[in-house]
Amino acid sequence: KVRKNKKNLGRSIEERPESINMREEFGHWEIDTVIGEKSSSDCVLLTLLERKTRNAIIRQIASKTADAVMKELTKIRNQLGDKFSQVFKSITTDNGSEFAELSSIEADTETRVYFTHPYSSFERGTNERHNGLIRRFIPKGKRMSDYSLDDIAFIEDWMNTLPRKILRYKTPEELFEDHMDIIYAI
Repeated sequence: KVRKNKKNLGRSIEERPESINMREEFGHWEIDTVIGEKSSSDCVLLTLLERKTRNAIIRQIASKTADAVMKELTKIRNQLGDKFSQVFKSITTDNGSEFAELSSIEADTETRVYFTHPYSSFERGTNERHNGLIRRFIPKGKRMSDYSLDDIAFIEDWMNTLPRKILRYKTPEELFEDHMDIIYAI
């Protein structure tokens, strides 16, 4: 059945070019949030994962809201400056309410945002896998605010310096830095 009142946050993953699935081009990201304790007073983690290199960006944000997500993405955007659309060519996300404002990025950048089908976490499988790696350090139900920014940075560094068989035993950080060097050399 087709639902009439289905919320439409933006472009469907069905419109995403097949080339993104091949992981041959740098700059295609998956985004998600990781919660600790189910409480509106606890902060959450925003995770961004580059599909080709498997490099992760993990940020602690104030809450699981659209405003908090957009505020952190704006910080990342300001850090990258005019290279933002070269580093973030596309972002694939789920239909969570915290990503309701994400399509607004398309208005003033060349970045494209794609939304997965409801209840289809496998469409962002790389991100889900890396969220599982975070759970090695932060079990479900533990307050995120109990972990310092240094703890979060340690987890991010550990994930990005872990050699991967799928990357021919290189680290995500190595590959990511190689691509960043190419972008900033232009």
